[in-house]
Amino acid sequence: MLKQPQLRFFSKGEIEPQGWLKRQLRIQADGLSGHLDKIWPDVSDSRWIGGNRDGWERVPYWLDGFVPLAYLLRDEDLIARAKYYIDSILARQCEDGWLCPCPPEERHTYDLWSGILIAKVLAMYADLSGDGRVEEALYRFFDNLWVFTRANTLHDWASLRWFETLIPLYWLYERRPEDWMLRLARRLQQQGYDFERLFHPYEDQQPQRVWTYSTHVVNLAMAIKQGALVSRMDGSDPEAFARHMLQELFHYHGMAVGHFTGDECVMGDSPVQGAELCSIVEAMYSYEQLLSISGDPVWGDYLERLAFNALPATISADMWTHQYDQQTNQVQCALLPKDHVIFGTNGPDSHLFGLEPNFGCCTANFNQGWPKFALATFLRSEKGIVSAALAPASVHTVIDGHAVTCTLETEYPFRNTLRYRIVTDGPVSFELKLRIPGCAKSATVNGTVAQPGTFFVMDQVWSGTTEIVVALEFACETVARPRKMQVLWRGPLLYSVAIDERWEKLEYTRDGVERKFPYCDYEIYPQSPWNYGFTSDTHFAVKENPVSETPFSTQQPPMEITAMLAPVDWPLVDGVAAMEPRSRKAQGEPRPVRMIPYGCARLRMTEMPTVE
Repeated sequence: MLKQPQLRFFSKGEIEPQGWLKRQLRIQADGLSGHLDKIWPDVSDSRWIGGNRDGWERVPYWLDGFVPLAYLLRDEDLIARAKYYIDSILARQCEDGWLCPCPPEERHTYDLWSGILIAKVLAMYADLSGDGRVEEALYRFFDNLWVFTRANTLHDWASLRWFETLIPLYWLYERRPEDWMLRLARRLQQQGYDFERLFHPYEDQQPQRVWTYSTHVVNLAMAIKQGALVSRMDGSDPEAFARHMLQELFHYHGMAVGHFTGDECVMGDSPVQGAELCSIVEAMYSYEQLLSISGDPVWGDYLERLAFNALPATISADMWTHQYDQQTNQVQCALLPKDHVIFGTNGPDSHLFGLEPNFGCCTANFNQGWPKFALATFLRSEKGIVSAALAPASVHTVIDGHAVTCTLETEYPFRNTLRYRIVTDGPVSFELKLRIPGCAKSATVNGTVAQPGTFFVMDQVWSGTTEIVVALEFACETVARPRKMQVLWRGPLLYSVAIDERWEKLEYTRDGVERKFPYCDYEIYPQSPWNYGFTSDTHFAVKENPVSETPFSTQQPPMEITAMLAPVDWPLVDGVAAMEPRSRKAQGEPRPVRMIPYGCARLRMTEMPTVE
């Protein structure tokens, strides 16, 4: 029997984003994510829909974010365009169930990762749309996979990401349970790479400028949830492996932002090594799955660190361009000299903002970040509703025959107040669990003390309209980093020195695609000092600004902190900041320096020493 997750995602039409979160989704729809099927041949002319361009992961990646984006916004144009792709893919499914766009003679060499990915997309699409065709299509797909894997072994990317198959396979099993499905799950586990063995003991402690599947940052970001997914089959601890894995990764390759380096493979803890954008959205999805399966609120903290910091930092505020790699200390984004590229195995354009810097996987995949985060705002428990990922949203559902709406009105993470409104059409008993973020120093719920890092549980009869106010206390605190560096956190937001930016367009044609505004490439150059360090008596003055239509804007950040920092001798080396300053002696008197949320800053100095 399959063990049930502690929390489940709501489905068709139940989640409704509000406030700044809805604006983020709208920006995404109006930007690159909402136009890839119009401007990018790898999507618009893909073999998945009968064209002659990419027939592997790019359309599935794009749909993985575009489908929930369309349904969350209730945008009929986006829904129609998503349905066109889904219809085309389902119409091309082979009679024997094979789903991927390759001729029969190439099946044994085709990397089935894209099949796993499109199966995930189809299951999510069915939940959001109610399309009854998907269940039969997935049944035929997995029936084919059952036969196929008797004679063929998973290879390449599919063998590293086999556990992702469990998500749509469990979905199907819960609707149409047959014993062979769980036997298929076990077979895939036997054929696939075991990341638990990789980390017991973990030996990839030092960065190496070589490319391997097992150190590839996106594979690792996905693998965070391997143990949780397997636990549904064998009843093991769903969190044990994730906790151990992250302990090792953060120790040897950790970034200040709450992620780990990988440009393209793990590269140590230097603040100028990068992290691939795909790895950020995949880690977010892993944390969402862990939150669902385990029910442990700590995974909401992990999720929010990335959603509020790492994710927006590597996408332009208008979401027309993105980076492949982001750096913690990123003081210039210009083409790097080919003989001195700081990134491990990535190219000199990897940290430019553009349509397809370095490689196109992130072009298609980055768009899953915000929509899936929105789907995690409220989750369903056996006893009621859970406020999980904290952002403005509503959930509309039915409990014991009564219509229930729970709305969170908030400007968190930029503010420290959460206002809930629960409306029922009659008296109904259910449990409401409110996640109190672990980053808070203290919290109250309608005046009652609540413990940060836990769920505050309200199990009662609800009738009419009920208001709940959660008040959080945040504090500025410096956190130690390797090489005797420090970073500044306040609540869920990491802060960086605000650097004035000059964006220079790069318009050209490559691979038959014309890069032109607004989806051209950009280099970004600093126009103000960035070479600072903290002082031993640094104090911080917090200022709240209005939350604008673009909440993660460099020009209009919702928060800023003025800190007394001192200039230091910190050189630019081959287009990037040195790993640390030449000298930690102050080069002048401390001065007030403006710091803004990391997610608002495309150029930034984040890790800094305490000056002498």
